[in-house]
Amino acid sequence: MTFHDNSIIFLGLLFCFLSPVRFSAVHIPSTLDGPFVPVTVPLDTSLRGKAIDLPDTDPRIRRRVTGFEPEQISLSLSSDHDSIWVSWITGEFQIGKNVKPLDPTSINSIVQFGTLRHSLNHEAKGHSLVYSQLYPFDGLLNYTSGIIHHVRITGLKPSTVYYYRCGDPSRWAMSKIHHFRTMPVSRPSSYPGRIAVVGDLGLTYNTTDTISHLIHNSPDLILLIGDVSYANLYLTNGTSSDCYSCSFPETPIHETYQPRWDYWGRFMENLTSKVPLMVVEGNHEIELQAEDKKFEAYSSRFAFPFKESGSSSTLYYSFNAGGIHFIMLGAYIAYDKSAEQYEWLKKDLAEVDRSVTPWLVASWHPPWYSSYTAHYREAECMKEALEELLYSYGTDIVFNGHVHAYERSNRVYNYELDPCGAVYIVIGDGGNREKMAIEHADEPGKCPEPLTTPDPFMGQFCGWNFTTSGKFCWDRQPDYSALRESSFGHGILEMKNETWALWTWYRNQDSNSQVGDQIYIVREPDRCPHHNPLVNHS
Repeated sequence: MTFHDNSIIFLGLLFCFLSPVRFSAVHIPSTLDGPFVPVTVPLDTSLRGKAIDLPDTDPRIRRRVTGFEPEQISLSLSSDHDSIWVSWITGEFQIGKNVKPLDPTSINSIVQFGTLRHSLNHEAKGHSLVYSQLYPFDGLLNYTSGIIHHVRITGLKPSTVYYYRCGDPSRWAMSKIHHFRTMPVSRPSSYPGRIAVVGDLGLTYNTTDTISHLIHNSPDLILLIGDVSYANLYLTNGTSSDCYSCSFPETPIHETYQPRWDYWGRFMENLTSKVPLMVVEGNHEIELQAEDKKFEAYSSRFAFPFKESGSSSTLYYSFNAGGIHFIMLGAYIAYDKSAEQYEWLKKDLAEVDRSVTPWLVASWHPPWYSSYTAHYREAECMKEALEELLYSYGTDIVFNGHVHAYERSNRVYNYELDPCGAVYIVIGDGGNREKMAIEHADEPGKCPEPLTTPDPFMGQFCGWNFTTSGKFCWDRQPDYSALRESSFGHGILEMKNETWALWTWYRNQDSNSQVGDQIYIVREPDRCPHHNPLVNHS
């Protein structure tokens, strides 16, 4: 009997060596065990489902610098490991009827950096800009930002800690010294340690819980899947509501209170000055203003590797992080087959070398596979335009936000279970002040009227692909939905090797070590070869 027990232990260790599944009392399932029977975790009514924004008096969002010292410092990746963007703001924003933009040429954009903290012997220069949010209507206030700086550092070594400070040394306006670690070189055996994924974050007391838990998990990279500051839940005078259209139905234009962006940047700086943050736009970033301008704050405040990845727009781009190729798609810009984004996506996918970056991960804001009533099938036109293309190139994982809850799918394609389809994860549960999504479209009386579902910024009604029973909604939790739960939280993605990845979802109400959902996502390249040309399902 003793020999038999030792044999079991030996075999367990051997299995541990061959795959990343740990030999422990707790079994972590993998997609190889699926498809899974759909599960709905009952709603915990004790949760703080309605979030409250941090007030502008909270010390965590107050301005802590003077003069032209840098603030709101953040990092973002360039297209590969050897370069990174550093962004910051100098000077104070202005809000009022008559505002005069600061001169972005009045101060330099310089980053001093090196591999030793007290020897920052390299220097990079960048560019600066100012944006304005203008509302030419009686009683509305205009906004103009501080000076926003973006500097791209190049020639970096992979998996290396660099120290840096930013600002203008000629003005005695430099930040304190920060540090970051570059991404590993792109190859099948090297990956960032932990990638945090969060959506619909906002700036509430729930947000602070989410970020506290996220920091505890020590990520090397952060994906923010749209809906950042929720500045557009405010009037220009700072009055706010959980539902803008309900409280302010007669405003001449959908107003915003742009200082919320500055508050958000200040709150996040302790994290974003050390860990690269990759953002894709959500509907709350549209922020329409005079002359039909959109996305001004989003496109100005963050640096994106869109030019490095061949894109002409900040609304869609791609980048590598070790052996992962990430694609960030724009849901609120044209995406049909005649659109520039579609042509860019075809080219980008065709150039992915899966022998170098085996993992293909895509992200955009509104989900294609969500069974919640909120935003149900809202992005159907985008799904019709792009799903086949992404499937044909073997996309492994898709991250979405928009729905303020958590949901993980079985592998799915065109609403059918498919072992070669992607795993879709909705993680719009970052903690914003709009209410948590709790209703499901398959519950009696909760299926929305089909013609009410399209988002006017995303196109016409495309939801003609009804269920097998001929209905717009399922009469039970759909087979594609493996797990759904209404809770705030964030996720951590860990690539173990070129075929195994560990996905963990953490809920805000739990301890840091407790998990809400955990699964190994397993690629099967032999079973699902990458076709490259579009698949023919006729």
